Formats: sequence, C-alpha cells, structure tokens
Amino acid sequence: MTDLGLRFSVDGPVARVVLDRPEVRNAQTPAMWRALADFGRSLPDDVRVVVLSGEGPSFSAGLDRRLIMGENDQGEEPLLSLGAKPTEEVYDIVAEFQAGFSWLRNPNIISIAAVQGHAVGAGFQLALACDLRVLTPDARFSMREPALGLVPDLGGTQPLVQLVGYSRALEICATTRWVEAAEAKEIGLANIVVPAEELAGTVKDLTDAVLTPLAGAVRETKALLLGAADRSYADQLKAEGAAQERRLKELLAAFG
Repeated sequence: MTDLGLRFSVDGPVARVVLDRPEVRNAQTPAMWRALADFGRSLPDDVRVVVLSGEGPSFSAGLDRRLIMGENDQGEEPLLSLGAKPTEEVYDIVAEFQAGFSWLRNPNIISIAAVQGHAVGAGFQLALACDLRVLTPDARFSMREPALGLVPDLGGTQPLVQLVGYSRALEICATTRWVEAAEAKEIGLANIVVPAEELAGTVKDLTDAVLTPLAGAVRETKALLLGAADRSYADQLKAEGAAQERRLKELLAAFG
C-alpha cells in the first residue's frame, strides 16, 4: 500500500506498519487511517506484536495540513467541510478515523511505536495509541491541534492522561509545546530512549521479550491493565480472579 503512504508486513507473530511518506515527514491522511483500520481488522490470529515506525527522519508530522482546506491531490474532502454536516454524520466520520488508531489497543496484541524525530498531532496520537514507545534522542512530541483551532480527536487524550496525569496532559495540549525525548522518558511517555543506531535492535529485543510469555497470559494481563482505571479495587480483584480462572482452564486443557 505504498500508494497510500503505508507499508504493511506480517512475519509469523510480528506485524509491521511503516509510515512511508518521508517527503512530507510522514504526514497522515484519512485514507491512511482507513487503511490502518483495515489492516488491524485483518490481522491473523497468531499475530502477537505490532511494530509501528516511520520512514525517514521523522515518525510523523501529523495531519497533512493541505487536507484541512482541501488543497490536496489525495481526493479527500476538506476536513473543514465536516462542520457543515449533520451531527450524527460527523460522529460517524470521526469514529471511522479513530478506528485507524484504536485497534492498536486491542488486548490480543502488544503494540510498539519506534519514534524518531517529529511526532506531532496525529503522529503523537498514533504513538500514544501504542502500548510501548521506544524513542531516539531527537524524538519530540507536540499536540498541535489546539493551535489549529481543533481538538485531539484520534484517541490520544485518554492514554495521555493515563500516562502523565490530567494536569500535565492539559498543559501539554493547551500550550502545544514540544516534549523532548528526555522529558518524555521522565514523565512516562517513553519506555526507553536509545541512540538512533540502536533503535531497531532495541525494538527487536523488546519484541522478543514480549513474545516470551504465553500469549494468553499476556492478552489477559493487558486487558486487566487497560480496564483497571475504570474499576473499583474490589471489581479489579474480581476481574483478576475471572482472568485467572480462564487461564487455568486453558492451561489445564492444553497440558492436563
């Protein structure tokens, strides 16, 4: 799918997604979001890890700004024209866009973003959609949507708050400032920061480590952690018990 600015591959338990529009710093389009959602829906059941990266010096410069006014060669409707549509239609269109990001939270997979250079707006939100983020020292995040009169609407607000807390998340979004790699590591946006020449190797090591435990145990654990913030402690204990029961039954069936 290089014509859309994406490359997809699946090699056993590992799938890879590469943003491939380096000439525009991997700026994103709605067509790319639809293709991402389609890829997520079509993943084979045995895929356990998805690695997402960007070709060239930047992860993603965010939304291709030519699409805001419709000044583009992508055949896309101007995004500002959404404001003239009925409310329910706007909700449906935005939900379609969001689906290109939300599949990365699926408990059946662990998603890893390999981030170098700029990760702006939609690029920042794509990295936030992933479970883990490995950065190079030149990586820098910015939530630029408010500077354009817009809000972040591609699923990035919840994970941002979960990672850094409400106050810091609001400050990052409201000021649209840059968050450099060192700060990202300090406040929890990055799992690790490594030299650029070690990025691919570190991501591979992390992928191998994630693949070591049994798939069902990782899947159930991710689901427990994703839902923890929305449950009371008592409900979380019940959820842990239910998940453990499923694991024990599965293990018994496999090895008993």
